[in-house]
Amino acid sequence: MNFALKPPSSGRSGPGGGRGTTMENLEKQLICPVCLEMFSKPVVILPCQHNLCRKCANDIFQAANPLWRSRGSSSTGPRGARFRCPSCRHEVVLDRHGVYGLQRNLLVENILDMFRQQESSRPVNTKPEQQQKLLCEEHEEEKINIYCLSCETPACSMCKVFGKHKDCDVAPLSSVYMRQKTDLSDSIATLVASNDHIQAVITQMEEICRTVEENGQRRREQLSGRLDGLVAILDERKRELVGLIGKEQDDKLRCVRSLIGRHSDQLEAVGTLVEAAIRSNEEPRAPLFIQSANVILEKIAVAARSSHMERPELGYEDMSHFVIDTNDLADMLRNIHFPSGDGDEDPDE
Repeated sequence: MNFALKPPSSGRSGPGGGRGTTMENLEKQLICPVCLEMFSKPVVILPCQHNLCRKCANDIFQAANPLWRSRGSSSTGPRGARFRCPSCRHEVVLDRHGVYGLQRNLLVENILDMFRQQESSRPVNTKPEQQQKLLCEEHEEEKINIYCLSCETPACSMCKVFGKHKDCDVAPLSSVYMRQKTDLSDSIATLVASNDHIQAVITQMEEICRTVEENGQRRREQLSGRLDGLVAILDERKRELVGLIGKEQDDKLRCVRSLIGRHSDQLEAVGTLVEAAIRSNEEPRAPLFIQSANVILEKIAVAARSSHMERPELGYEDMSHFVIDTNDLADMLRNIHFPSGDGDEDPDE
């Protein structure tokens, strides 16, 4: 008999922990390699010392030897039919009784009774996979208790023995169930950790967005202030230059208008003198004419001596010297740009 009890795991402490581990190890030793459940009595032992449920052994034997007569039937089948152990593949020649001629393993049956009695006294902790057993659609009343690793589908033990999963790799459904639950839990934990990392990155990028907005607003205000300062300088200089032009314009206008006034007065005086001369020339009386004519002639002589016309010099009205060359300045203003290079420091900082 291939049977052994493993000592309690060193990772458990106390009688309760060691007892639980021992019972779990014992349960593993009482699993049928065909149905992958605990042995069901009667249990037969093969010459190779491996144990099987007699029902499982008979199902395998009947599938491999369809002409063998069944128990209680009067028909006869071939003698010396062969039976291959599903655990070690050792081939056994059975007598006319078939698997019913195999010896029962009473020790294992007694241990099963003791185990089930012990388990019945423990608090029932029903596992999720034990709450509801599904039956195989191809083999009636056969529980789905294995998982085909090749086809990735649940199946029953008979599907492995002589069904469509005969040549496939299988594993106990409970172990696959627990492994999948563990993998799913690990995947969930990975996703949660990934979500936390993504959320942290999103928070960091949102902070970057706020910083970018603040820096952009600060730079806009700084640029506007500096350009407004340049505009203020231009406005001030404009007022100064326009003032210089206005001052010279006023000075020249004042000088020319003064000359115009003086010449107008002189013109008016000459006109008055001409009218007096005309009236004197009309005097018929000689003594009076001579007397008035002498006075008028003297005044005409004085007017003739002061008849020199003062006038502005040539080009006096020209103001072309009030010109500034703004081409270079305009080009410089058009080419105002931000400095290139990441190492430039903020002059305000």
